[in-house]
Amino acid sequence: MIVSKLTSKAQTTIPQPVRSALHLKEGDTIAYQIEENRVVITRAASESIEDPFATFSEWDSEADRRAYGKL
Repeated sequence: MIVSKLTSKAQTTIPQPVRSALHLKEGDTIAYQIEENRVVITRAASESIEDPFATFSEWDSEADRRAYGKL
């Protein structure tokens, strides 16, 4: 069994054998799926990632893009 520790900030390092098995590299997104009493970790496909800001259409005007586009 492969294990890692959780820091006080709820962070952990994904062990190298897991990164290799999932072909993970810097910048990749990881998906977590809870199944009963375990969690399944997979490499997320870029098209399956939900944009949390997609519902904020009131801030998606041309004026907003000009004002905040380079932030």
